This record gives sequence, structure tokens and C-alpha cells, in this order.
Amino acid sequence: MDTMQTIHPNIAVLQQFNPANISGSIVIIAEDAIFHYYNPMLPDMQGDYLGRQGFVDFFGKLAGKSKGTFKVTPLSITPMGNELVVTHVEDNMILNGQQLKIDAVVVWRIIDGKIKEAWDIPAVYTAGISAN
Repeated sequence: MDTMQTIHPNIAVLQQFNPANISGSIVIIAEDAIFHYYNPMLPDMQGDYLGRQGFVDFFGKLAGKSKGTFKVTPLSITPMGNELVVTHVEDNMILNGQQLKIDAVVVWRIIDGKIKEAWDIPAVYTAGISAN
């Protein structure tokens, strides 16, 4: 009996996604992809980022704002049918000298093995600030 579980193909795609090295993830992002980001606490980051370059721009902007401290820790990942994947992540970064820990949900649309669309939804009113 085979005890290994088969990984859903869309989860396998997301396992290749690395926000710390977004250029290395370009091959799994569709040319016409869209990244939607809404966060009233970071109004200059809000908006729709279009295409592969949009993903590069968003994560580059976030890396600059956090002075390279932005890290993502996946907490759960659930495929929904053949197209959508919902991830619960914890984002950690230092912004304006404060260590932040933010829960977020990202809904990914994956078509033909490529990220086609993503909606990043941070928990903006309950972000944890630590003294570190």
C-alpha cells in the first residue's frame, strides 16, 4: 500500500512561489496575472498589480518598505476545486521600527499550472506589534 499522499497540483505550484525571490518565481506566474492588495494601514501599497512585473513591483515595494525583513510563514493551504487555493499565512516584518505579525488569507486562482490571480487579505485591525 502506498502511504504517500498525492499533492494537489495547485498546491505544488504554490510551493514554488517565493516572495523573497520573486524573480525566481516568474515561471509560475501567468503573463497576464493580477495581484489584488487592499490594506487601509498601508494605503500606498493598495491596488491591483498587473502581470508578472506587477508581482515583482509589489513584493519589491514591500521588501523596500520593510527593509528586507518581510517573511511569510504558511499556516494552512486548502485547494478549492480545480482552480482556487486558499492559504492562511502569517506575515512578519519590521515597519517603522516596529516588529509586526499579521495574519492574512490569500486566495489564489491557478490556471494551467500558473498563478493567474491572487487576492491578499490581511487582518489589519488585529496585527500584533511586539517590542522586539
